[in-house]
Order: sequence, then C-alpha cells, then structure tokens
Amino acid sequence: MDAIYIPHLLNAHQRTVEFQFEEFIPDLDTLTPVRGYMRVSHRTTFLDIQGRAEAIVTLTCDRCLKQYNHRLKIKTSEVIWLEKSDYQIAEEVEVAFEDLVETLDPQGHFSPTDWFYQQLCLELPGRKLCDQDCQLPAAPKPVSESVDAQIDSRWAALEALKKQLSG
Repeated sequence: MDAIYIPHLLNAHQRTVEFQFEEFIPDLDTLTPVRGYMRVSHRTTFLDIQGRAEAIVTLTCDRCLKQYNHRLKIKTSEVIWLEKSDYQIAEEVEVAFEDLVETLDPQGHFSPTDWFYQQLCLELPGRKLCDQDCQLPAAPKPVSESVDAQIDSRWAALEALKKQLSG
C-alpha cells in the first residue's frame, strides 16, 4: 500500500479515499496475505480512518510450545489529528495526559501499511494457548545409567562437566 499524501485528500471525491488490498505487510509474519479494506477521510483538522483486515499467523503455545494457526481479524477506526508538531526529540519529555493523541503533519504522509501493522500487532493475543484445555507436557524421564553408553560422543565433554559439578 502506498503512503497517502495528506494534501491530495482535499482534492479527492468527498475528501475520501477508499480501497481494498491483499498483500503481505513487512515485519508481520503471516501465512496468508493481509486482506482488507480502508477508508481515509480528510475532515479539515483530522483524518477519520476506518479499516478492517484479516490474516492468519502461526503462533507458539506458551504452555506446550506447539505451533498453531490463529486468525487475526480487526474492524477498527481512529481519529488522527492534523497538526504541525514542533517537538524536539529529547531524552526526557514531559507530556500532559490530554496531549497523548496521534498527530500527523497536515503537509505530510499517512502510511496505511504502518497503520495496519500497528492495529494487527495490537490484536495479537497476550497469552498464546493452542487450546483452552492445553496442558503442560509431561516432564522428561530421568536418563538411566544404561543410556549413558548410548550418548553421542560429541556430548561427552558436557557429560564430564555435569558429573564434575554434581560430585
């Protein structure tokens, strides 16, 4: 998806751009391309953004470490204020609570790819479970002395160190 030059929205029909897309988003590892729809409207002092998208991602279960597929699906909207920002990047900046809003330069660009990337990342589950009934795998059984003879010789140094530390 190409970035949208914000002043061009003023010349669009009803100051709105609508489009459908199907593509992979860089840095978002999905099995399928992200499919969706977006509408960006210029409302003089802000952009009104509405979008929906879906894709399938492969996640690793936090309990059993099994990989599973998960469908990401979003339908969201956001208001981004158009305001020239004179903020200087500093190590520490004090910001009032009411200033915690998204802003863009009215003469700048809006990136649909970045916006969808952020929205889909927010939709990723915080706790990844392959199944509601997922259980921890059983603990491995202790290695018996008879198996020691079958250990790959490349691991002999590690086995010697383990015995030295335990004895």
